[in-house]
Amino acid sequence: MDITLEQSAQARLITAEERELPVAATLRYASGDPLAVHIDFPAEVSLDGESCTWTFGRGLLEDGLGGSAGTGDVRIWPCGPERTVLELHSPHGLALVQFDTAALHRFLLRSYAVVAAGQEDVGAVVDRGLSALFDGV
Repeated sequence: MDITLEQSAQARLITAEERELPVAATLRYASGDPLAVHIDFPAEVSLDGESCTWTFGRGLLEDGLGGSAGTGDVRIWPCGPERTVLELHSPHGLALVQFDTAALHRFLLRSYAVVAAGQEDVGAVVDRGLSALFDGV
């Protein structure tokens, strides 16, 4: 049985003018995709006016809570003892979003209660991914 957990999180979108706009994001974790975490952002903060989801490795989130992590589209680093910054790169631009570190840490611990670190069934994830990729081929 797949288990999905969701946690609301208040975040702050850092604008080009260095203003902070409040954002109500949703953190999600699903046991059916045990290596990933998802962050859902509401439509009002996207350039195209539609809600969007960023998906990245649960390990990246863990690493980013302790120090600078990531080299691709998602980078994470602590910003003082109470905030963590997510830097999100897309073809449309860059977004900097600050979260309370405690909220991210609580979410990560809740995800480990669903699927412990190192206990992810990677084979099943790969099989599902390959099936989705080659479906109908």
